[in-house]
Formats: sequence, structure tokens, C-alpha cells
Amino acid sequence: QVQLVESGGGLVQAGGSLRLSCAASGSISSIDGMGWYRQAPGKQRELVAAITSGGNTNYADSVKDRFTISRDNAKNTVYLQMNSLKPEDTAVYYCNVGVVRGSFRVTYTYWGQGTQVTVSS
Repeated sequence: QVQLVESGGGLVQAGGSLRLSCAASGSISSIDGMGWYRQAPGKQRELVAAITSGGNTNYADSVKDRFTISRDNAKNTVYLQMNSLKPEDTAVYYCNVGVVRGSFRVTYTYWGQGTQVTVSS
């Protein structure tokens, strides 16, 4: 099996910074794409940022130039550096990881447990 453990959420004032981490462990041949999603109360889950195995990145317009996604392939970990946080960034943040497993190298998608990010005005 595969486990994803998120950390780094919390309460911060507007303009502050937080860094989220998501580490994958277990039966892993390799990691494909990795990403971060968020879900605010009463809203649908939305993609925040994603990074491919080759390091290409993609961001939601609302976080461009403020958030940076990165990965450490040796540690099977994805990070989200969040700067200049705004109250509208308040949400539960989930990591999403594509894990390649088995001799047939099938990619399975896993979700983290979610971490709360609260930005006060």
C-alpha cells in the first residue's frame, strides 16, 4: 500500500507564508505527477498547482506568482511554498500523487488526508 502524510498547515496572518509538505511511502516503483488541491467550505475542490515527473509546473491563476510547487524525488515528497497569503486562500489543502506500482507499472492516484490552512485578515 501507499501512504501520503501531509504537514505544514496552520493559522497565519494575511501577507504571511506557509510551506506544505506531502511525503509518499510504501510500495512505490516511482512517482508520476504530483499536485496540490484545495477545498474551501461550500466550494468544490480545485487544483492549486501541479508538477510533472520532469519538473514542469502548472498553477491556478489565483496563486500564480505567490505559490511555488516543487518536489524531491529522492524523498518522494512534494512541497507547496505559499507566500503573500490572502484570506481567500483559506481552505483544506490536499496533495495528490500518481504512484507507479508493480511489474506492469500501473499508475494509481492517491490523496493526502488534508491539512487546514487559515489566513486571517
